[in-house]
Amino acid sequence: MKPSRAQSRSGAPAWLRILLPAVLILVWFALFGAGGASFGQISAVSTNDAAQQLPASAEATRVQALQSGFRGSDSLPAVLVYQRDNGELTDADKAAIDDQVTAIAALDGVLPDSVSPAIVSGDGRAAEVFIPMDNAQKPAETVKQVRDYLSSTEIAGVSAYVTGPAGLIADLTAAFAGIDGILLLTALGAVLIILVIVYRSPLLPLIVLGTSLSALCAAVLVVVSLARADLLVLTGQTQGILFILVIGAATDYSLLYVSRYREALRDYERKWDATWVALRGSFEPVVASGGTVIVGLLCLLFSDLNSNKSLGPVAAIGIAFAIIAALTLLPALLLWAGRVAFWPIRPKFGSEHAHVTARGEVARGVWPKLARLISRRARVVWIASTLLLALACIGVFQFKADGVPQSDFVLGESQARDGQAVLGEHFPGGSGTPAVVVAPESSLRDVADLLLGTDGVDSVAVLATDSPSGSVPVTGDGLQPVGPPGTPVAEPTVVDGAVMLQATLDYAGDSTEAESVVRGIRSDVAADSGLEGVLVGGTTAIAIDTNDTAVHDRNLIIPIILGVILLILMLLLRSIVAPVLLVATVVLSFGAALGVSAWMFNGVFGFPGADPSVPMFGFVFLVALGIDYNIFLMTRVREESILHGTREGILRGLVATGGVITSAGVVLAATFAALGVLPILFLAQIAFIVAFGVLLDTFLVRSLLVPALAHDIGPKIWWPSKLGRAATASRNGADAA
Repeated sequence: MKPSRAQSRSGAPAWLRILLPAVLILVWFALFGAGGASFGQISAVSTNDAAQQLPASAEATRVQALQSGFRGSDSLPAVLVYQRDNGELTDADKAAIDDQVTAIAALDGVLPDSVSPAIVSGDGRAAEVFIPMDNAQKPAETVKQVRDYLSSTEIAGVSAYVTGPAGLIADLTAAFAGIDGILLLTALGAVLIILVIVYRSPLLPLIVLGTSLSALCAAVLVVVSLARADLLVLTGQTQGILFILVIGAATDYSLLYVSRYREALRDYERKWDATWVALRGSFEPVVASGGTVIVGLLCLLFSDLNSNKSLGPVAAIGIAFAIIAALTLLPALLLWAGRVAFWPIRPKFGSEHAHVTARGEVARGVWPKLARLISRRARVVWIASTLLLALACIGVFQFKADGVPQSDFVLGESQARDGQAVLGEHFPGGSGTPAVVVAPESSLRDVADLLLGTDGVDSVAVLATDSPSGSVPVTGDGLQPVGPPGTPVAEPTVVDGAVMLQATLDYAGDSTEAESVVRGIRSDVAADSGLEGVLVGGTTAIAIDTNDTAVHDRNLIIPIILGVILLILMLLLRSIVAPVLLVATVVLSFGAALGVSAWMFNGVFGFPGADPSVPMFGFVFLVALGIDYNIFLMTRVREESILHGTREGILRGLVATGGVITSAGVVLAATFAALGVLPILFLAQIAFIVAFGVLLDTFLVRSLLVPALAHDIGPKIWWPSKLGRAATASRNGADAA
């Protein structure tokens, strides 16, 4: 029964109805401005250095920390490679290269005393130069300076490449450069188009999008402040995920509130009354859904990998602001706009709602028809849906998530990757990315012999500050002089009783072959009781420790998230059966999304593999966000079940939430798909997995599987809550009569 005009009059004073929304809008306007200014600072506090993302306890991290003591500064190596296009390098080429190296050594950010002379390859066609760069001055920016200089002073017939760890990070940083521009514009554009189609209104989409942008600005303001205070590590991929997650989640929560507000405007004449009714109806599902996502994200704090650990609080901050904006700013804006926001299709006071009964007596539309199908063929629907998802899960066994070379992180053009290929043609593949071994001075000879006897090691040197090249070669005959005949052997640099050796490998530092060699060295060191205190690090070791830590995190975090979400659902729905079934359906959906993704990555996109963190991030987002839609559905179903019984409540809940949840799913899928515009392998894979998984959840799991399964089970779905017991007692009483 609709409330009368007298019933809908609010007792709130007029000044409160005017002042409260005005204050909320002004506060959010201030956050929008301050957060917008922080966008320009976010790149200054982010890093893409893999070594900084490792836990402090990792062996490669400990070696990285020790290197500054030996080199006098914290540096990251770049390798400058020259190659004559036809034939061997001429004397004029070599002279021009020497001039360029001298000029490059003087650039800001380059450590001039550590720049090596040009080393010509055995075939005479190429030369390499090692250029250590100061880590404190953003090596990516230094690499750009070097590349710009080389472009402006080209040597005729000679190609030049800047590669090595610094070159790869520069390419990765350049690929992330589109986050503030193309990524955000693509996501916002996609959301705006979808909202215009959904609402068929020019004003309402702008209000919803403004709410989402305000939430993002507030989140960026807080995250940048925390990163500047070194309270969290912000990476390019974390930044991209934050943008997408906040825009998608804030829009989803806004859609739910708008749906409730539109319903309330049909029942209440005054905007103030409709606002409070809409808030009461959307508060629990929005807070429960957002809270589930936040708790799931905070489970990443159990990670050992710093990049995973930092994503948890960063994304949780974003979701928190998405919730707050959807429940404060959006209601304030809609209270100001009222029915005008829905123009030209304004909800009229006293107009009817769509509804459905257990016998399928409904109004019209897709969702009532779907409800009728479920009411008649519930078991067939959920069994068929389950079999389809199970079939898609088969592809999981083809998902390759054992890591990829760092040179494959960037999709498309990469000068560092091209330079690495040229380097491998003329020099040992590991040139510029040696395995770094820190050992007690007394073990120098034993460690050197172990390295020289390892298959895959081309040469060994020990750091020596007094040597012209900065190091002294080590052979089976001992330390060798560097320079003209008669030059004395420089003494190795000793720091706290330890020396640092460099083992140049036959393979590229980011290759699986190099990883196998380094794992073998570590194994041999561990097996020799006389080599206590020896640490093995370097570029390859960083990749190994990163992958191993990511696998550990994946195996630890996924069960924790499942348990936490299950507990939250039990508390929210006051049931055990329903939460267990909801979590099971979402896990099945995740498996199907991962299986289909494996087929696409291997057979269509031709990706070289995936980082071990990809399945974990896919799981975090799909399970947490997929549960969102089930929470939206089941909280409404429970509300309807209290009034109309479980089976009719399921059908009513499906019809009432079908449109808004589907719109929310399409919006979230579109925002995550926008990650694919950045040429980053990791983000492209996350984009496909989450976008496809969300659509699968929206159109199959939430629309068919969950309501059909719940309808088939009936009141027992609420066991052991009062709702389930009351329905069972009522049925038993009817049977006895």
